[in-house]
Amino acid sequence: MDYFRNIVVVAAIAGIVAGIGMTIAQQLVTVPMILKAEVFEEQSALDGSSPANAAGEAVHDHGAQAGARAHDHHAHDHGEGWSPADGIERTAFTLLANVVTGVGFALLLVAASELLGGLAGWRQGMLWGLAGFVIFTLAPGLGLAPELPAMPAAELGARQIWWAGTVVSTALALWLLFYVKSLPATVLAFVLLIAPHVIGAPQPTSHESPVPENLHHNFIVAVVLTTLVFWGLLGGLAGYARERFIGHA
Repeated sequence: MDYFRNIVVVAAIAGIVAGIGMTIAQQLVTVPMILKAEVFEEQSALDGSSPANAAGEAVHDHGAQAGARAHDHHAHDHGEGWSPADGIERTAFTLLANVVTGVGFALLLVAASELLGGLAGWRQGMLWGLAGFVIFTLAPGLGLAPELPAMPAAELGARQIWWAGTVVSTALALWLLFYVKSLPATVLAFVLLIAPHVIGAPQPTSHESPVPENLHHNFIVAVVLTTLVFWGLLGGLAGYARERFIGHA
């Protein structure tokens, strides 16, 4: 019983700290880009203009604050459901979501590593974190890039199925490469790595959007880097806490 309790403690420590770190990184890097995209989204919706004209007009808005005000106004006018208010409330809910997500991923990481011998310190933990980054962010992101508000997207159910299949396929491929280590396993691993991308992720009927291409590109880079930090922090903390609470692998 103590063993399983310690696993939960290890996951909770790693998940909470990584979730807090992720929230700080998002507030500094990705949230300003999301608020800028909301300016283009609201300007396009209110003016009913073409994406190109809306993008040109929105540049003259007042940045993030104008985007936040437009977002609130638009939501109330159209009777949309409840959502956190911009500012402290929105940040608090983001923090809560990141912490819950962090603890969930940490439980998954620690449980999987225990089945394969456990984490022997923070360095091995960071390697597992890097594997988590490849499985849950990098591989799916090759087909489904992070999206800003006002960007078109394919049907949600199809995207979720492709994402889940890519995650499972990539995880199996990494297990075959690093723990089976035979020629047939290596060949199968490469097949599993490329299969989801040969099939292809669901795509929207049109990629037309009022969001400038350079803003979307910068957002993708920012999301990938902040997520890499998240997984590195999660794995490193899990390995360190595991060594302290459970012992050497």
